[in-house]
Formats: sequence, C-alpha cells, structure tokens
Amino acid sequence: MAKRKDKPEGEQGMNLGGFLGGLGSLLGKLTELAEKGKELKETGEFRSGPGGKVRGVYGFSVKACQGEGEGGGVKIEPFGNVRQNEQTGEAEVDEVREPMVDVFEEPDHVLVVAEMPGISEEDIKLEFADDILTIEAARGGKKYHKEVLLPTSFPQERMSKVCRNGVLEVRFARA
Repeated sequence: MAKRKDKPEGEQGMNLGGFLGGLGSLLGKLTELAEKGKELKETGEFRSGPGGKVRGVYGFSVKACQGEGEGGGVKIEPFGNVRQNEQTGEAEVDEVREPMVDVFEEPDHVLVVAEMPGISEEDIKLEFADDILTIEAARGGKKYHKEVLLPTSFPQERMSKVCRNGVLEVRFARA
C-alpha cells in the first residue's frame, strides 16, 4: 500500500505540526501491517521560512514480514531531510536528504537499492569500511547521505554499482 501527499507548488503544504501529528496514526497501521505482512510508504513535503524557501521532505517505509525470528517482524526506515534536534527536541530541515534504502540478501549476493531522484551515476560517491556502506551524492541543490549496515563485510573488488533514473543499485557478490 503506497500513499503520497503532494501539494500544488503555490500552497504551503503540510506544516510541521501536521507532520508530527500524522505519525500518531502510524501505530494502528503497524498492527494491520504486522497481521498482513505488507509494506507501507508514506511521504510528504512542506515549505516554511521566509517566502517558503526552506523545503522539508520526509517519509518512512514500514515493512512487516510474517513469521517470527529473523524473517518476521516490523522494520521502520525513515528518509528525507527532516531531523529532530537532540538538544531542543524540535524538528529541523537539513539541506542533506537521507534517501530511502532497501537491502536484499540473496544466496549469491547482497543488493542495496537507494532512491535518489535527480542523481546520476557520476554524482555518486561510495565508501565502505567493514560492514558499513556510506552513500553520498550531490547534483545542483540536491544532496544525499546515508550509512547502510550490511549483513557482513565485503572486499572492494566484490562491489559493483549502477544508477538509472535516480535509482542506485550496489551489488556485493558473495564468495
């Protein structure tokens, strides 16, 4: 089930209070997802500040798997550029977005998929140390950064990447 909240360019969009209040309905949806084993994505955008110049993009992906143990449970993965200030507790808009990322474990490889609209392969910088992959990308006013925990560490020579239409796929071949 996917849901998207888009507002016309001239509208203020969703305000920050509405964003935080909307997260309250998440608990009910999580229960439904856990029972059905489905996926939910929620995204939105708002503008604030003088002249609506500050643009906040936020979202989350909720995945629920049937069964217990490693194959079951609920996973919530946030993305966007809205963060909570640890000192004040207030939401802030950062210029760097956190892309939505999925990690797929296959028998012969691990696949990391990151959605970064407006980005091409030459805009991407990848680094990894041990079992952490760092994705950075920038083009024009769009900047992305995400650290991804891999299920195991891989040597550099087992990594390959391709980016098409803003979707990055990084593949790590197993031995």
